Amino acid sequence: MPPRINRAIEMLSQDQAIYYVGPHSGHVLTYAQGNKDAGTWADYINVGMEHGCFDMTGLAEYMLGLVEGGPTKSGHRSPAVIVEAPVNGIDEAHVRYAAWQFRQILGRGVHGILLCQAETVDAVRTFVEACRYPHHLQGVDPAIPAALDRMRGAPGGTRGGIAKDGRVLLGIGMRGRGSESTASSIWGISQQDYMQRCDPWPLNPEGELLLGVKLESPEGIANCDAICAVPGLGFAEMGPGDLGLSLGYTTLRRDPYPPEMQEARDKVLAACRRNGIAFLEGGTVANIIERLDQGVRVIADHDEESARIGRAHQKRT
Repeated sequence: MPPRINRAIEMLSQDQAIYYVGPHSGHVLTYAQGNKDAGTWADYINVGMEHGCFDMTGLAEYMLGLVEGGPTKSGHRSPAVIVEAPVNGIDEAHVRYAAWQFRQILGRGVHGILLCQAETVDAVRTFVEACRYPHHLQGVDPAIPAALDRMRGAPGGTRGGIAKDGRVLLGIGMRGRGSESTASSIWGISQQDYMQRCDPWPLNPEGELLLGVKLESPEGIANCDAICAVPGLGFAEMGPGDLGLSLGYTTLRRDPYPPEMQEARDKVLAACRRNGIAFLEGGTVANIIERLDQGVRVIADHDEESARIGRAHQKRT
């Protein structure tokens, strides 16, 4: 058996780039499509619900199709699936009110979530908390009292914040009991094992959940250093589509980026590298080696040939 459930985490832990397929909208979520996609050449499948339908019934059928169409060519039960959630990460309130969406998505047995339009530390911290079970305590503010003490009225609350040394401290996880039976059956493990292993990597070295953020507004770019330092994140990207739109470009600009977008891209890449998380960017046959040498480790790639070139460049076995 492979050492991990999540193929994407397995590769990132070896400093290998990962390559994904899947549109940002219009993804066909059926059992038959999942059965077909189980044989993908990619390291994970992106399911776009930011602009595509928020279809939990379809997602459940798709995940079942992936499992029953497997195992994958790498020997995993299914390809990893990361869902772009239709939540704007602009502040804590938006994310807290939308936390039910993360519960629904995770309950279908996916392996990760991408928070779009991330703009503030509090929004991203709340996103991580919403995806965690409350018994996982890595990165949680030690000043928060235990559950029994909270029942007795001990002060301190459940929310995280910023430590005196500037570190972001998480609050107590918000995910509840109830979906572990459906999600664990997709992962092929017991319910108790699922509740232990469905936690963000690399914050939890044994975790199998990959969380990311898309920085796609001037506010998000301005705060990218602090956002990328939030415990629980595994990757981040500069979203060229919406960032370009906010700067007045109605057509997608990339390779080359306009100067101000290139500056934003380099800033996010540097923030990712400083904080030990992966950077996501598109790759092509023409630029994949340059991207890898710059440190890009999550490749938005719809071309198997560029993935073949990139894997050979990194001497993936």
